[in-house]
Amino acid sequence: MIARPNNTKNWLFSVSGNMKNTIKFFSNPLPLLVAALGVFQAVAQQPRPQGFDRRVVTTSVPFLIISPDSRSGAMGDVGVSTTVDPFSMYWNPAKLAFLEDNDQILSVSYNPLLSRLVPDINMTYVTYNQKISPTQAFGIGFRYFTLGEIQFTDDQNNNLFLAEPNEFAIDAGYSLKFSENLSGAIALRYIYSNLTQGQQLVGGIQTQAGQAFSADISAYYIGNEIPMEGGQSGRFTAGFNISNIGNKIRYTETGRADFIPTNMRLGGGFLWSLDQYNELRFHLEVNKLLVPTPPIRDINDSIIAGKDDDVSVIRGIFQSFNDAPGGFSEELREFILNTGVEFVYDNTFAIRGGYQFEHESKGGRKYFTIGLGIRYSALSFDFSYLIPQSAIVRSPLENTLRFSLAFNFNTKKK
Repeated sequence: MIARPNNTKNWLFSVSGNMKNTIKFFSNPLPLLVAALGVFQAVAQQPRPQGFDRRVVTTSVPFLIISPDSRSGAMGDVGVSTTVDPFSMYWNPAKLAFLEDNDQILSVSYNPLLSRLVPDINMTYVTYNQKISPTQAFGIGFRYFTLGEIQFTDDQNNNLFLAEPNEFAIDAGYSLKFSENLSGAIALRYIYSNLTQGQQLVGGIQTQAGQAFSADISAYYIGNEIPMEGGQSGRFTAGFNISNIGNKIRYTETGRADFIPTNMRLGGGFLWSLDQYNELRFHLEVNKLLVPTPPIRDINDSIIAGKDDDVSVIRGIFQSFNDAPGGFSEELREFILNTGVEFVYDNTFAIRGGYQFEHESKGGRKYFTIGLGIRYSALSFDFSYLIPQSAIVRSPLENTLRFSLAFNFNTKKK
C-alpha cells in the first residue's frame, strides 16, 4: 500500500502490510497524506484497458468517511435519509430531533479493517445522544482509528522504532425541529491525526501531528402517513448533509496542506408499513467529495486539463462541481450511489441488505452488504457483513463482521 501527497511528483512515505506494517520515510518536505490512504483505496490494482483514465479524488484523514456503524453498513452505506438511530450523529445530525421524548442513548461500534492482511487496524466509534425537549436534541461522538503497531524505517530500510500511529475525531451536534416533519442541525468537530509520531524526515524536515476543525450542516424530512390499500400506509423521507467543512491539514511546518474529506450526501426513502408489526424501508442516496479533482499536468507541471487544485477550502467546494479534466461526464462519475433496504418486525428484529456503486475511474468500490439487528428492551445489537463485487478492487471491510451495541437509558420507554 502506498500513501501519496496530492502533488504526485513527490512521495513522503509508504506503508507496507504483510505480517507487519511498515512506514518508510523519504526526503521531501511536502505534506504527508495519510498512511491510511492506501488502506481505504483499492488494495490491489485492477488491470486497466489502454486509454483508461483513473483519477481518484483523495484527501487526508479518510477515516472520517468510513461507515462507522453496522446498521447503515448493512444497507449499502445509506444513512442520511434513514430513520433516526444511535449513529445519526455521523450520517445526519438533524435526525436526532426525531428521537423519542426522554431518549438517552449510549452506543459503541467496532470496525476491523483489512483484517485479512494485518490484524490490528481498526476504528472504534462511541456516541451519546439525548432528547432535551420536544423539539431539540444533541449528540456527541468520538471516533478513534489506529494503524496498529508500525515499524518505522528510513530510506535505507533501517529500522527506526515501533509506534502506533492513530487519528481521532471528537464531535458535538445540536438538532432542532422546525415542524412535525422537518428538522435541521449543525455539528462541530475536532480532528487529530498523528501518523508520523514526530519523526524527522531525511533532510531534517520535522513532522508534526495534523489538526483541523470542521462543521456539518444537515436537514431531515419525514412525511405524513399516506394511506394505502389493505390497511397499509407509507411515509417518504429525505435527508441532506454536508460534512467536514474545515481547514486543511498540514503534517510539516513548510509542507503543502491537504484537504480533509468535505462530503455531500443526499437521498430519500420510503417507509412501507405492511401491517401493525411489519415494515419495509427502501433508501437511495448519493454522495460526493467536495474537494478539487487533480488536474492533468505535463512534464513541466503545467496544467493541460482541469483546474488548479491548490485553492482555498471554500473555493474547492464550489470548484469540485466543474473542475474534472474529463468534463461533465467525469463529474457525474464522482458521485457514489448507495441503496439499501430494511425489513423490520415489531421494532425488535431487522433484516438488511444494500449495494454501493463507485465508477471504476474513481476507485471502483462496488460491494453488497447484509446484516441483522435485534432490540431487546433498552438494548440493541446490530452486525453487518460486506461482500465485494470484484475480487480485484477491494474494500478494507471486505468479508469482515462489524458490530454495534446501543443502550437507551429512557426509563419511560417500554
